[in-house]
Amino acid sequence: MSTSSTASTPGGRVGAVWAQDRSGVIGADGDVPWDVPEDLKHFSRTTRGHGVVMGRATWDSLPERWRPLPGRRCVVLTRDPSWSAPGAVTATTLAEALEAAAQPGEGADGEVWVIGGAQVYALALAEGALDVLAITEVDLDVEGDRAEQALAPEVDPAAWTAVRRDPDGGGWATAENGTRYRITWYERS
Repeated sequence: MSTSSTASTPGGRVGAVWAQDRSGVIGADGDVPWDVPEDLKHFSRTTRGHGVVMGRATWDSLPERWRPLPGRRCVVLTRDPSWSAPGAVTATTLAEALEAAAQPGEGADGEVWVIGGAQVYALALAEGALDVLAITEVDLDVEGDRAEQALAPEVDPAAWTAVRRDPDGGGWATAENGTRYRITWYERS
């Protein structure tokens, strides 16, 4: 899928990838509240070989053995300029994070994917930094207090156009564990 970049990265397009339940929950208690192995494979295929930008809480939520994510330049957006971690590039602004993630090396090719969390997704959308969205909808409702859950940002249908669905036609695929899901790719309108 080829898109022109509206973001100020030297290498190309900037995307965001996330999974959400039917009501927009992307996380609860610092974790992903479902297990869809096919979505993890989609995430890996989508982000491998590119730079990724994440917030510090997302970095901290990754299992230690996956920090840094292999085959990706990992940039952590943090308010604490003194924070550091092996394998992470730090940035204190979204523009700085996107620029660092777009630099070649460490598996990155100039394309950048924002991978969480909720505040970073919302900031990237609000600043108009994204060219493409890859959203997995998981066919379930996470229970709990919405004030305590991480929520996906609203996707404005006037600003984004669905360009591809998996499965085709917008139905549901069934994961090997029986959970239904579907992936929709959007481009900026």
